[in-house]
Amino acid sequence: MLDTATITHQLEQHRQEFPGINNKLYFNFGGQGPLPRASLEAIIDAHKYLQHHGPFSTKVNAWVQQKTEFLRQNIATELGVIPETITITENVTVSCNIALWGIPWQNGDRILLTDCEHPGIIATVQEIAKRFDLTISTCPIQDTLNDGDPVNVIAQALQNNTRVLVLSHVLWNTGQVLPLAEIVQLCHKNNVYVLVDAAQSVGCLPLDLSQLQADFYAFTGHKWWCGPAGVGGLYIRPEVFGELQPTFIGWRGIDVTTDGQPSDWKADGRRFEVATSAYPQYEGLRAAISVHRHWATAEKRYDQICQLSGYLWQLLSEIEGIECLKKTPPQSGLVSFKTNTILPQRLVQELERQGFLLRTIADPACVRACVHYLTMPAEIEQLVVAIRKII
Repeated sequence: MLDTATITHQLEQHRQEFPGINNKLYFNFGGQGPLPRASLEAIIDAHKYLQHHGPFSTKVNAWVQQKTEFLRQNIATELGVIPETITITENVTVSCNIALWGIPWQNGDRILLTDCEHPGIIATVQEIAKRFDLTISTCPIQDTLNDGDPVNVIAQALQNNTRVLVLSHVLWNTGQVLPLAEIVQLCHKNNVYVLVDAAQSVGCLPLDLSQLQADFYAFTGHKWWCGPAGVGGLYIRPEVFGELQPTFIGWRGIDVTTDGQPSDWKADGRRFEVATSAYPQYEGLRAAISVHRHWATAEKRYDQICQLSGYLWQLLSEIEGIECLKKTPPQSGLVSFKTNTILPQRLVQELERQGFLLRTIADPACVRACVHYLTMPAEIEQLVVAIRKII
């Protein structure tokens, strides 16, 4: 049984740091998290600093470089890796594109996808396959949500010419957490790269990428970390770093000679960074990560996410006409469900009119609620009451 009194007491003060959830009942953390007050202030302060001392000057340039490296270090600490393995990007999609376009493809190579990947990644893979004469395969991971073995499904789908497996750590549609370490081990035995879409895992799951050993791990800061939109990253496993070539190229990724000419690539994750970015947003993400750390460790935050998503799953499972996609309590903050009395789009629209923000998923056709450690038990209870009345 969920200890709602304890969670409520712990969260009441902390939630004041997130003004974006004060006037609504928010269940869209997997789309975009609410910005903490400290992040907004950090962004504004950064803009003020840039305008006061520059916006372009020796002092400003040194400040930008220092703040960029501070963010890289903060991200690396959260992910259990060294800073040199982190490339700062705009979002998951950009990170996946860096990895996919940078692999030295050969005609006839095969890319393996699961059937639960985001359309943006699928479109990237399709274009790369067309340009480099590659083959695409898809394996039925969705069917393993409640029964079956994802590792075995992937093993059955691997072929001699499979070069890369593209999959999500937490499936964005069903919320299933895939056994990534076991999948990576299988793929590496078969000389297959693993590219992970980590849109729903970073900021939700406690992570140690040095242990998981995925080759490329693409993430964003604006979802479960509640950072500003436009800042994400890519982890590249050191053992495969030299095999990836830059596609987008700019001054941030190169070394230059004394007369200003490009001489070589940067020897670390900066190699895949291009040029001028929205640096104040970097400070916003760094502040957001600090807010979460101040509240609890990644392990404790994840435990509370699971307690709260399990509570929502339990209450929804008791409603006649509602079917949760997962038959057991979730291992992430995503709770997807179907109803046989109203279309998902209509239910989400009706809920939004009452101040509840959720979203629909096209495949499988369902409603997705995202539960963060910031979610109050009372909000979950109010959502369930509202759903009961609508259906």
